[in-house]
Amino acid sequence: MDKNEELIKVANRRYATKKFNPDKKISDKDWQTIMEVARLSPSSMGFAPWKFLLIENNDLKKDLYDHAWGAQNSLDGADKFVIILAKKNVTPTSKYVQHISEDVQNHSFDPNSAFVAKLQDFQDNDFKLNDERTLFEWSARQTYIPLANMMDAAATLDIDSCPIEGFNREQVENILKKYNAIDLNEWGVSVMAGFGYRDQDITPKKRQPMDEIYKVIK
Repeated sequence: MDKNEELIKVANRRYATKKFNPDKKISDKDWQTIMEVARLSPSSMGFAPWKFLLIENNDLKKDLYDHAWGAQNSLDGADKFVIILAKKNVTPTSKYVQHISEDVQNHSFDPNSAFVAKLQDFQDNDFKLNDERTLFEWSARQTYIPLANMMDAAATLDIDSCPIEGFNREQVENILKKYNAIDLNEWGVSVMAGFGYRDQDITPKKRQPMDEIYKVIK
């Protein structure tokens, strides 16, 4: 099997698992690999405005259950249940951008630099990121990149997963706050995912044909 066939095999292997086997566990090595793939994921400007919460507290899971209807199958059986947070208010002169610039990217940070001006122009004019909501939504969109990479990595390792948007964000955030798992001034809940081993068969994917979703502009 060549690399192209292998990639398509993995794409078909990845399945939004509805029923997990609670008795099967992911090895530490495999899980660390999945998380390293998440960490290495790309993001706009390289800001990586995300944080991953691995939920192992059973009381917290019970509290989440009624407010995360899309996560109930994962909460019941997935070995790993992850909530991905998105960073709030990532503005050009925010402390977060300064931290990423100086401590991660090893660049000196100058609020009067051409980079900051360009980022301000991008947010103000190109993408109209001009309030708390649009800034959060921009960060939340970034979190779907590591989510997708985590699921593909899992499928490559014959591990199953399920992405989850079925939850009440406000209720989930309040529960996480109760457990001191989130600073709501800095972070908001973006998306969830369960990882483990399925207790069901994979059904063939039903997708639109290529000619309906792909167009070459010459």
